[in-house]
Amino acid sequence: MNKTEFKMPKMGESIAEGTIINWMINEGDSFEEGDILLEVATDKVDNEVPAPASGKMLEHKFKAKDIVPIGEVIAVLEISENKNFEKPISKSSEKKEKAKTSVSTPNSISSVVPPSGARGLSKSFKVNENVFISPLVDNIARKNHISYEELARISGTGKDGRLRKSDVSYYLENGRPFQFAQAVPEVSGFQIPDLKFDKGKGKIVEMDRMRQMIADHMVFSASTAPHVTAYVEADLTDMVNWRNKNKAAFQKKYNEKLTFTPLFIECVAKAITDFPMINSTLDGTNIIVKDEINIGMATALPSGNLIVPVVKNADKMNLKELAESTNELVGKARDNKLKADDTKGSTFTISNVGTFGSLMGTPIINQPEAAILATGIIKKRAEVMERKDGDTIEIRQMMYLSLSFDHRIVDGYLAGSFLRRIADYMEQFDMERTF
Repeated sequence: MNKTEFKMPKMGESIAEGTIINWMINEGDSFEEGDILLEVATDKVDNEVPAPASGKMLEHKFKAKDIVPIGEVIAVLEISENKNFEKPISKSSEKKEKAKTSVSTPNSISSVVPPSGARGLSKSFKVNENVFISPLVDNIARKNHISYEELARISGTGKDGRLRKSDVSYYLENGRPFQFAQAVPEVSGFQIPDLKFDKGKGKIVEMDRMRQMIADHMVFSASTAPHVTAYVEADLTDMVNWRNKNKAAFQKKYNEKLTFTPLFIECVAKAITDFPMINSTLDGTNIIVKDEINIGMATALPSGNLIVPVVKNADKMNLKELAESTNELVGKARDNKLKADDTKGSTFTISNVGTFGSLMGTPIINQPEAAILATGIIKKRAEVMERKDGDTIEIRQMMYLSLSFDHRIVDGYLAGSFLRRIADYMEQFDMERTF
């Protein structure tokens, strides 16, 4: 066995130094040829340094997090034969990571960008006592405006939970699902704005599982899709009068309550048929325009939580079928009897904020849909009406409609045209229709 000095290997023509991420072989431990001795980070790639032969680790000359020039002795090995330790190593880390990485979803993250004063920082550092950021990860984060606080909450698949390039890439590919949380006060000497708020004292109510899922889904949607909201006002006088006149007969004939929900869904389904691009979702750089029109109904539960049962193929249903479907789903929701299939497959969602007396709302899109409609309270109001004999002031049943849409997929013209079409179908309600 030969005692040999092991030097920091070359990792590219322009690389002058590397940061020891972690020693994989401790002092006194034996290793086999090809075993990973340590992980080294540069500003270009993270590398795993393999053992050139079997042997034993006698001494570490540097510890984890130290920055070492290329060619510097970093360890003393006892090996079975002499090897050339200055041969450049391959960038094997990235390929291996893709083959063996699985990333779990983080719970919450921050949106504070890295401080401008830290620009040009090339050395490795720790976000906190548990999170080490390599130059490569730091470079990726800067290019994508990911804060150190956000990095600190991404699950890492490296040794001891260390972040790798593939972890950050996977996180970006999945739309940075959670971006908002409290900041870490300081990073390697650079002060970051402290976003820890005084929350005060009071009764602590722990989120139940459903509320946590809702919170995660809402943050994911808000951080993924650039939300824009458009508004119109609709005169529902004819619709309201027709329903008031026929709801008793409708219930007697079909044993179903006639609420406004199936009437709204009917108008929305017609408008989606006219503007099918609103019934879409984004998949990378591809827009998937859905074949089916499945309308989700945001429904409040007795617990105060929210759930979205889905009316499948709403465009193919008549008013009786829509009433049956909506009444059944709302009943199941209130009795906690919804099945998994009842809440799957929506392509567009309606949230009736008017149920709670709200004039209008700015709903968050139900991912992965392209838009969501909020219907406000139907309120009597004096309106100026243009008649053949001149303008008149009349009492009308008015309602605001608001459409939040994903501006990556939907532009203002499409959103405005679609929203106006919904209002038109509501206003042009056939007072002579039968059921």
